[in-house]
Amino acid sequence: MRAGILAFVAGLAVASLAFAADDPAPQPSPFPVQRGTAPPPPADTVSHAAPPEGVGAGGIDFGQWRSAAPREYEQGFARQIAQRLAGKGRAAVKADLEANGFACEDAARLDCRIEISERQCGFDWYVVLEQNAAAPVVGFEESCRAVDRPR
Repeated sequence: MRAGILAFVAGLAVASLAFAADDPAPQPSPFPVQRGTAPPPPADTVSHAAPPEGVGAGGIDFGQWRSAAPREYEQGFARQIAQRLAGKGRAAVKADLEANGFACEDAARLDCRIEISERQCGFDWYVVLEQNAAAPVVGFEESCRAVDRPR
């Protein structure tokens, strides 16, 4: 039995050598190695302060967001923001949201967010105004690890 196993292993070794002899010279990789040339990630300069519970300094009522059911909270927050921003121009929307703690990027669209981590959960308030859109897209998302969910 042992002799059979040794013969099998020896056969595999001979076969691999035969295949290696038939292989042409290895080709260079099409992906050149350039270690250390990627730029570092951008420094995070946006403050990630949690919004207040209740009315903030800029007038938006964030409500009791820490204890609210996310789906119901999002609906009420979206109604409030839609009413607050109705009829305002892009620059006024941006100024209003930034006064309430949102960080805004104004490129192809106006994208304003508050993103924080608290109690091992992520919270994201966002207001997005697309070009030529009648109303902003408003939302609130909470994501927690299932085992750590505080409620």
